[in-house]
Amino acid sequence: MRYTTNLFNLRVLIFTCFMAVPALLSAQNEPSKYIGPGSCASTSCHGSVKPIAGSRILQNEYSTWIIQDKHSRAYQALTGDVGERMARILKLGTKAEEASKCLACHALNPPPEQRGRAFEISEGVSCENCHGPASGWLGPHTTRTWTHEKSVALGMHDTRSVIHRTEKCLECHLGTKNKFVDHEMIAAGHPDLFFELDSFSAVMPRHWKSPRESEASKPAEDAAWVGTREWSAGQAVQLRAAMERLTWRAKNERFDKKDVWPEYSELSCFACHHALGPAKDSWRQEHGYAGRRPGDPAWNSSRNAVFRLLAKQIDSANAQELDRQLLAVLNEMSKLNPDRNAVASAASAAAPLAQRIAERLATMQYDQAIALRILQRIPDDAETIALSDERAAEQAAMALDSLYIAYSKDAKPANAPEVRAAINALFQQLENPSAYNADQFASALRRIRALLQ
Repeated sequence: MRYTTNLFNLRVLIFTCFMAVPALLSAQNEPSKYIGPGSCASTSCHGSVKPIAGSRILQNEYSTWIIQDKHSRAYQALTGDVGERMARILKLGTKAEEASKCLACHALNPPPEQRGRAFEISEGVSCENCHGPASGWLGPHTTRTWTHEKSVALGMHDTRSVIHRTEKCLECHLGTKNKFVDHEMIAAGHPDLFFELDSFSAVMPRHWKSPRESEASKPAEDAAWVGTREWSAGQAVQLRAAMERLTWRAKNERFDKKDVWPEYSELSCFACHHALGPAKDSWRQEHGYAGRRPGDPAWNSSRNAVFRLLAKQIDSANAQELDRQLLAVLNEMSKLNPDRNAVASAASAAAPLAQRIAERLATMQYDQAIALRILQRIPDDAETIALSDERAAEQAAMALDSLYIAYSKDAKPANAPEVRAAINALFQQLENPSAYNADQFASALRRIRALLQ
């Protein structure tokens, strides 16, 4: 009897496998389509009001997104007074909430041939913006034996990879040839873009388990250092993407072919846009303008100001060459009329170097010693970071925050509350960019260094 039952089960399994193969091949050959966030909203899928016990995933991801995540309200940002004023200034010829230029990052807005249903643009930035068109993998991915790799083969974006996840975020939080924020948009009212993966994920807030689990209650990564990995690898990927963006801008490869050079959004906003007061009170004039003629706008080097300290600790050879290429970018971009070819050459050489470091950071083991070393190196370079501009100061504050959260959980230092308060004070100095003072910020960094002895 047992033999007959087993034989029957084997036949069923073989039949199922043979039936699944053509279905899988068919799905791979058909164009992937977007089917909207409603397909994920069932309480038995991702729409539970609270995490489900004994599950590898939280299963309340949809609920977290729609209630807490600003991405779900990205479309609404276009419909207010600021959005309509921007549309008027930019001469879009339509309302902001109808312009493809705006919808590219403020909604799920695929071309008609990739729409699997009638779309509600007002849903904003939803599941498939980040996870990819779901038509190929939505049904199969709920089965017990289905693997993540199969879903990726059918169009799901691999957000488990910290490198791929950062790349997906940066499509809008930094830009691509086809969708970007430039100086024209900033002048019309769009916020300047900056990014740091770990901090932005925490504020999002995360709608996934951290650390990720391979099965219920079985972590697939070290819980203590998830944030450190996200910060470090995210910084490297961001720098690589920034170098790629600078390259295509220098080569005039933007989709609309508007030939704008230099693109001012690549420069330090605060080099020009800052509060004016008596010359005797100006910390900028006090320190001078190293590496550039007074009056020439400086390149925004914030994406490397802190990361370079980490790179030197992790991969000195690549970091040294990366520094050399970025110095060439800095020197050329801080001229009034930067040479396109020189910028493109240095930026395109820097991008793969940053990627090599990213790949190493994404897989390496982190520990107290590494975290403390970087925590100390940042305030050791207090003046350079503080003088770079407010964006570099922001990156330093976010880096110290992410690193110290991980370090203090693991090391449990006795003066953790004091260090925590000192880091929080950095953010307070950044709340009003017009009031930013590099000397005061550097002094605050040095105080943190003393606490980290």
